[in-house]
Amino acid sequence: MGDDNFGTELRRLRTAAGWSLTDLANRIHYTKGYLSKVENGVAPPNEALATLCDAELETGGVLIAVVPRRRRKIRSRTFTVRPSGLPPATPFFTGRDDELAEVCGILRSGHTGSPGVCAVDGMAGSGKTALAVLAAHRVEDEFPDGMLFIDLHAHTRGGREVDSSDALDRLLRQLGVPGDEIPRSPEDRAVFYRGCLRDRRVLVVVDNARSTQQVLPLLPGDPGCRVLVTSRNRLVAMDDAHHVSLGPMTDAEAVTLFSSIAGRVRLPDGADGRRTLARIVDRCGRLPLAIRIAAARYQSNPVWTLADLDDRLADSQTLFHELDDGERSVHGAFQLSWDGLPAEQRLLLALGTLYPGTDIDAHSAGALAGVPLARAHRLLDRLQTAHLLIPQPGGRYQCHDLLRAFAAQTGLRDVTPDEQRRAVVRLVDHAVHAAASADVVITPGRFRPVVGYDHLPPDVRSFGDTAAAVSWLGVEWPALAALVTVAAEHDLHDRAWQLAFMLRGYFFLTKLWDPWIETHQVGLASARAVGDRWAEGATLNNLGIAHIDRGELDIATGYYAAALVVFRELEDGHGEVNALANIGWVHHYRGDHAAALRDLSSAFEFYQRTGADRNAAITLRGIALAETELGAYEDSLAHATEALGMFEQQGLLLDAAMALNCLGWTNFRSGRHEQAASAYRRAAEAGERADSPYEVARAKTGLGNIAAAADDLDAAQRYWDDAQQRYPDLNTTTVGESRAHQAVGVPDASGLSAH
Repeated sequence: MGDDNFGTELRRLRTAAGWSLTDLANRIHYTKGYLSKVENGVAPPNEALATLCDAELETGGVLIAVVPRRRRKIRSRTFTVRPSGLPPATPFFTGRDDELAEVCGILRSGHTGSPGVCAVDGMAGSGKTALAVLAAHRVEDEFPDGMLFIDLHAHTRGGREVDSSDALDRLLRQLGVPGDEIPRSPEDRAVFYRGCLRDRRVLVVVDNARSTQQVLPLLPGDPGCRVLVTSRNRLVAMDDAHHVSLGPMTDAEAVTLFSSIAGRVRLPDGADGRRTLARIVDRCGRLPLAIRIAAARYQSNPVWTLADLDDRLADSQTLFHELDDGERSVHGAFQLSWDGLPAEQRLLLALGTLYPGTDIDAHSAGALAGVPLARAHRLLDRLQTAHLLIPQPGGRYQCHDLLRAFAAQTGLRDVTPDEQRRAVVRLVDHAVHAAASADVVITPGRFRPVVGYDHLPPDVRSFGDTAAAVSWLGVEWPALAALVTVAAEHDLHDRAWQLAFMLRGYFFLTKLWDPWIETHQVGLASARAVGDRWAEGATLNNLGIAHIDRGELDIATGYYAAALVVFRELEDGHGEVNALANIGWVHHYRGDHAAALRDLSSAFEFYQRTGADRNAAITLRGIALAETELGAYEDSLAHATEALGMFEQQGLLLDAAMALNCLGWTNFRSGRHEQAASAYRRAAEAGERADSPYEVARAKTGLGNIAAAADDLDAAQRYWDDAQQRYPDLNTTTVGESRAHQAVGVPDASGLSAH
């Protein structure tokens, strides 16, 4: 019979079974196009195809009987070879207990709903092959028909990548198939391979795969077989497989691995030695390949001390030279991953090293690369799939320290200085805009200078409420603070002081005084570098607020005095009054409440006259505090209540919490403990809504003071413990409740002074 008769019969049987060409193609793993050609007599059939179709269609050999005799070159046979081509397992395998147990469990029992495939993925040097080989040796007794091993060399230095057709040829030869009986067609080889493994229990280990398409033809069709695949890429298209990802080792695992290779005899005892060893494995990024190389070099150099190795690895310029033993190289392993990336992904990974944070999100990545947000998401996802980025909570991505160093040294060489600068400009513009958007939500009534943007990305951040803004800044502030310095280093001085200015509201809320002061010192230098006197005065004022908030009154006074000089030279009445009002707060905290009342009252009149409502309310709260210390309780209560109303009208949650604490303090000092307790409870609630543990702790301390004044020391201690947990060590210089706490031995605390 001719080829057309075979095709006609195949179509008849397929149609009778109710199958489409796609259905048949999916069942026998031939392409739909090839099967169409066979059915139409364009492509010749073969015995392997006929055998597989008969089995799937359950036609009892009808199709194999109509295969033209000249096509019958593949004979049915049973191979008796029991292959065991596994490489030896490393004697120094350490850790990964959970991952090893997981892989062995899948290989022994299969995975519910899967074809018995386990895919181990991880970044270069994470120990995928070592784990796979050890797992295969441990389950060898489960596979009486043997073990097959093939290295596809997708990421092997000096090795030619093996395509699936060549891999099938090698696997068939391992099974004992003579070369002259191996089909030439890749599809025929796949069918023949599956036929050879029918009714057998074999483990196939496929090492160093690049993609799912490379692996699919190597999958046996028999449910008794298992497949273990390793790849630097997460083979997401192999959705029926069980995936196990390897990250960096734990600290303990990394130290154990180094010690097992280097030899414990040469490892010093004592705390210093342990700290040095911990630093070494940390410099290796807790990456098994790097640790193995470092430990082997240390073991082979008897004159080295552990401190010598630590010093060698500490130099970022020579780090990769030290992590190269002539046969293994961390740089070489990374280079292969790098070379396999599309240009756009390489560029993003390289530019990402300019970002000063420990992790990045799609907004910042898009700003760096100059691409829309959706495109940034896709690029980051691709880099994660290639295990070149590590996913973090909240849609963020982290680059392994060693890989980041590689990208900075190697990747940035392909990015011109002009391109790098443009990326930094886009990033800093985005950061200033985002920080300003968050600050508007956190402190809506605060004055901000008008900022123009020329290089904003297509998608900018927005924040729906205070919680969203605070949450974002809680993650992002270290990078934003570092970007202030980055901006200054790139002569983007306007952006440096602007970014510091926009961060002040969050730093005040969270009492992050150190970064507040550090960013503003950089901002001050930048303002002076470009001769922006208003920015200089505003930054000086903000520095004073940071220091007074921390209780450093003398330093604050110096900054306020300098700001006053600048604003007087500029004839800026608002700035001048701000500085004078701040000096009034210093008088209050130093105990000169009359001077404080004088300066704050004068400032309040100016703010009322000029419509600066938020400044007026803040100053009125200061007036109330000064009046409390002067014993003018009725005036104080009236002014604190008025300030609270102004804050509530303006939607200023944090300021409202502070005003309620002021009311609590005034009532407590005047002996009205019931009213004080009510105010403090409201302050605690407002502080919670404003995300201010500081103000909540202040309110809880006040409630404790009230309980102590009533001789209920158990209740007092519970409040104080709660306050301590929320914010340890409230500042006694600026927080009256904290001072009162120090006087708990006196039931009547109403006579406390401000000192």
